[in-house]
Amino acid sequence: MKRVLITGGAGFIGSHLCERLLNEGNDVICLDNYFTGSKKNIVHLLSHPYFELARHDVTQSYYAEVDEIYNLACPASPIHYQYNPIKTVKTSVMGAINMLGLAKRIRAKILQASTSEVYGDPAVHPQPESYWGNVNPIGKRSCYDEGKRCAETLFMDYHIQNKVRIKIARIFNTYGPNMHPNDGRVVSNFIVQALKNADISVYGDGNQTRSFQYVDDLVEGMIRMMDTPDAFTGPVNLGNTNEFRIIDLARLIIKMTGSNSKIIHEALPQNDPIQRKPDISLAQKELNGWSPEIELEDGLEKTIAYFRSIIK
Repeated sequence: MKRVLITGGAGFIGSHLCERLLNEGNDVICLDNYFTGSKKNIVHLLSHPYFELARHDVTQSYYAEVDEIYNLACPASPIHYQYNPIKTVKTSVMGAINMLGLAKRIRAKILQASTSEVYGDPAVHPQPESYWGNVNPIGKRSCYDEGKRCAETLFMDYHIQNKVRIKIARIFNTYGPNMHPNDGRVVSNFIVQALKNADISVYGDGNQTRSFQYVDDLVEGMIRMMDTPDAFTGPVNLGNTNEFRIIDLARLIIKMTGSNSKIIHEALPQNDPIQRKPDISLAQKELNGWSPEIELEDGLEKTIAYFRSIIK
């Protein structure tokens, strides 16, 4: 049994990670301030004898004796991270400093949930970990993009200077149950609009591409990353390599939900990437052959069922 701290544990990805680690026989502390996370995501875990819930903001110091830390705390959707951009930067940067300081003191291994947004609007396709990115430091998305980039810098510096055992995972577009219905991300947006028979908003002409990873595949990759030898720090891309046009995703969701929704086109947001697809060859090499296994339609079926259950 390992004692594991998960910041942002009541969020979309964190809640799935909590459940998986508990099912594997670990002792889990879930830390969340509920800015975007929700108790509904983890309420079914509260009766578990090895699950502990703490309401806490990672911009403040936290103390616990644990073996591993997964640092997931940060709003990840444009609507939420742009709502309070200064708070977003503080969460990424101060949160990283506080969790790295904890890991240093108690000699815990720590994984940073970074993001494909560190690549910005990429000039290289697909994106390998060696690519430094094309990021606007003063745009609307910068609070998140640059906050996550700075967090990666802090992780590497704590590793080099203080010998903290770190792991950096760059997470590409991920979807599944427990997504916030109003988070503004494309999969949840389209599903909610389709279930309500509302117009589906496609930004631009819809020819921009994304690769969509089901949350169970991501959690598997994160756990494997945490379990790699200390010498391997990453960063490593975790994402699905199957690339889809946004317009095709909209049509697929309309078909799968049996919706009467119509597709409408709106202006493309500032600095919205035109292409996003990971090069996962490093993950396949270092994470015991890890590769996403869940096809888009199978994952969407589960996600649509979840949203049907919560939308009144």
